[in-house]
Amino acid sequence: MAEDTPMADAEAVRENTLMYGHDDELDDKYPTRPINLHKTLPFHTLFTELFNPLMETQKRKQPVGARRRVGPHGHSNMSPHEAKRNIIERFIATWRKQVGNDFFPAMRLIIPEKDRDRAMYGLKEKTIAKVLIKLTRIDPNSDGAKHMLNWKLPGQLNKASASTAGDFAGRCYEILSTRQLKTEYSDMSIAEVNNALDKLSQIGAEEEQVKIFQRFYRRMNAEEMTWLIRMVLRQMKIGATEKTILDIWHPDAETLFNISSNLRRVCWELFGPEVRLAGEDTGLSLMQCFQPQLAQFQDKVGNFEKLVTRFQGNTDDDTFWIEEKLDGERMQLHMVEDPDAPGGRTFGFWSRKAKDYAYLYGKHFQGDEAGALTRFITDAFGKNVRNIILDGEMITWDMDRDHIVGFGTLKTAAISEKENKTDKNTGQRPVFRVFDCVFLNDKLLTQYTLRDRRRALESAVKGVHRRLEIHPYTEARSHTEIEPALRKVVADSSEGLVLKNPRSMYRLNQRNNDWMKVKPEYMSEFGESLDCIVVGGYFGSGHRGGAHSSFLCALLTNKDAKKGDLKYEHCWSFFKVGGGFAQQDYADIRGRTEGKWHNWDPRRPPPFIELGGHEHNRQHERPDQWIRPRDSVVLECKAASVEGTDKFRFSLTLRFPRFKGLKKDKRWDQALSVQEFLEVKSRAETEKSEKEKEFKIEQSRRKKARISKKPLTVVGNDTVATPYAGPASKVFEGLSFFIMTEQIHPTKKSKPDLEALVKANGGKIVQRDSMDKDLVIVADKRLIKVASLEKRATNNIIKPIWIQDCIKQNETDCAPLPYLLPFEPNRHMFYLHDDDQLDFENNVDEYGDSFARDIADVDDMRKLLAGVGAGSDNDSAFERQGFLDQLEDHGESLAHLKTHMFGTVKAAFDSNPIDASGMLKAQLSKNYIRFGGGSVTDRIVEEGVTHVVVPNEHSSAKSVKAKVTGLARIVGVAWVEKCWEEGAMLDEERFQWG
Repeated sequence: MAEDTPMADAEAVRENTLMYGHDDELDDKYPTRPINLHKTLPFHTLFTELFNPLMETQKRKQPVGARRRVGPHGHSNMSPHEAKRNIIERFIATWRKQVGNDFFPAMRLIIPEKDRDRAMYGLKEKTIAKVLIKLTRIDPNSDGAKHMLNWKLPGQLNKASASTAGDFAGRCYEILSTRQLKTEYSDMSIAEVNNALDKLSQIGAEEEQVKIFQRFYRRMNAEEMTWLIRMVLRQMKIGATEKTILDIWHPDAETLFNISSNLRRVCWELFGPEVRLAGEDTGLSLMQCFQPQLAQFQDKVGNFEKLVTRFQGNTDDDTFWIEEKLDGERMQLHMVEDPDAPGGRTFGFWSRKAKDYAYLYGKHFQGDEAGALTRFITDAFGKNVRNIILDGEMITWDMDRDHIVGFGTLKTAAISEKENKTDKNTGQRPVFRVFDCVFLNDKLLTQYTLRDRRRALESAVKGVHRRLEIHPYTEARSHTEIEPALRKVVADSSEGLVLKNPRSMYRLNQRNNDWMKVKPEYMSEFGESLDCIVVGGYFGSGHRGGAHSSFLCALLTNKDAKKGDLKYEHCWSFFKVGGGFAQQDYADIRGRTEGKWHNWDPRRPPPFIELGGHEHNRQHERPDQWIRPRDSVVLECKAASVEGTDKFRFSLTLRFPRFKGLKKDKRWDQALSVQEFLEVKSRAETEKSEKEKEFKIEQSRRKKARISKKPLTVVGNDTVATPYAGPASKVFEGLSFFIMTEQIHPTKKSKPDLEALVKANGGKIVQRDSMDKDLVIVADKRLIKVASLEKRATNNIIKPIWIQDCIKQNETDCAPLPYLLPFEPNRHMFYLHDDDQLDFENNVDEYGDSFARDIADVDDMRKLLAGVGAGSDNDSAFERQGFLDQLEDHGESLAHLKTHMFGTVKAAFDSNPIDASGMLKAQLSKNYIRFGGGSVTDRIVEEGVTHVVVPNEHSSAKSVKAKVTGLARIVGVAWVEKCWEEGAMLDEERFQWG
């Protein structure tokens, strides 16, 4: 008899309606979505059973331990990472048991910053502070109110206030804990909190916001309110990343989220561990947002020739494509047939950040939901197109000038065009420039080359002039074609270029060398650096709380003014800089300006500092503190370009400013003035118009970041930095590698860097997997394609650290014939066949120490030493000969290593040395042989003896020879000593006796 399907109880039904309503569309979209059987857990369990335990584990210092062994006889102590996983697993298990399989209500509160279904609240810290001041009836001029409003400032309220600087929720707890209406935890469920937060995200009026917060305040204690505020601000910091949480929820959760950015979809499609992504399932579906492929930043490349080499490879087809980089918003367009929709089509628009823009650009061709784009593109698609997904850029186009306009005008233009009922050809409008097609007529195109996808795009999309257009490209074969194209786009004030490999597949949520940006801001474009005076400081948040993290720089208005003049020290705000500072830079600035800062009072601003909006009595980009120019420091800064703005008094500002250095040799009155900057700007514009500048990548951008103390360097742990110098060794000669992902642990390394490393050491790179069992497949992230290979179970998957270990070991050994390191199951294997488990476990001892790899990392050595003597019940011994046989199977040997040079030697020593000196030499020789992998015996007549060693001055060699049977050679101690000195087995005849 079939088992009855469990039914949800009344409380569960009520909460399900409370959170999701009676939405048939959800059931159509997620037909298998789970329904909880019981009421959701109380809100406070999120922090009592999850957040607080995780944070305690984060704070608790753990002693360095040995690698744990799996099984009943392993160590009982857990590492911090294991303890965190245990806490999360326990919470999820409790939810499944007491509530059901719909974990979405909890997940959206655990990682609220990843929840795209709930609209932004539009609430910043100061707004929340004002709401709390109202509902708690605190005097706005009291210390408590000021501490919440000025949450970035170090507090004076009590000793704890200093530690909460930069932590707004922590500062709120200080105030609310003395004014809470109840001390015990509330009975509010997670579903009720979600329902209230949904309402909060849908209203903008402060009065309504106060009412919702008031309901929270009446039912929650101070700790609950603190966590609620963190959720509203989407600033959790619970001691575990979303990667960890998603991975524990489901093995495929991170993969699906990375390509869909849809937390609801992750929770509802992967609601049970038995539900897995299919082998061909990429997560890309019609009308569901995905994470697009991104262009790689131009980095660590010295010229355009090397830039192009990155994706040209060794193929006969050396073409690449050059596209103009557009200054707009990355957008994906989905279109499906829908007989019930006005016009017969339904559209979806999503940004790269997964924001739904269908409300703006349109859901249908006609009707009330025809937006700023869809009602103008009825003729844009071929008649045979039933459904399609396009990838492109939404830009603003000025029809009067017939030219693209900056990104900042896009939303305004779209809103205006939405109201345009006449299709007028004036003003500004949104235009969708399409450069890729990833889905067409129920066919997924991501596995096809860019060239094939482009053909599909051109056959399916006809386009509409200045509404929806196919983005043009230029086919090139030489790096010399890049510079003229870059000159042209810079002259047109464009964003830059994108170089593309036409042979490449479309890779969801990846940034690799198949698409590469060449942007003017990466070039030495503006000219010289600017030395500007600091007049303001902004406090940071989080770990930078209580200290300045960025600075307001200004231009002096009159450098000739004398002390006492009205314009003395007078300056205009120019730009805000916070990038490029090392901790030592902050310390230097702090040391030179200590005690000279003043809190900014909006009612009484300093008369010699004018901010943006000054003429309208406004204070744009107002700093937290100000400093007199004569007490301040001069910063050397560089930027991409200059742009107009109303945020700064000068009406111009720097685009992407970055700190280069502190000008310790300059006085404040030697900083840049308004007039001097205008001269610099004019000079740069003149050079640009003459087109005489060379676009060279700014080398100073790639200087190593300064650090405050010299790092510890371990011999053998040097980084291999020969990605373009040809093979630096032949360690991977004859091997083919399929690098699937970037390296995550122990350090981050991009996929292109790993490929360059393999090629630099003799290996070959392929870009597709095959059934070849000798193919080395490398991955460090469980993406969909990696999970698919695991399910196929034809190849082991290796971690990238194995590549670096092999290179480091061969550099250390300096061997004439390089060898590959045997795989270590925990360190090297990302996915391991069960059949190979035992073989690879024999490559390490019971403590996890490799028998073939030198330990060159201090932390690894500490862990191994800490585990020695910890005890183990594993009686299995290392089979030395089996290990050597395994190397032989790979065509390798250890005989060239000093520690294995006597591996085939069994030496018998004459037991009667003539004197003490002879005894010492004999003992040293025995040790040399043992250290060299050989064995020693005192019995000359013994099976397997290969050498008989006698003192060099021994007079009875003939009597020793008489005892020798078989083919053993008689050699002097000098032979052993010389072999050890040379690090190799020498010919015995020169040292033979008798």
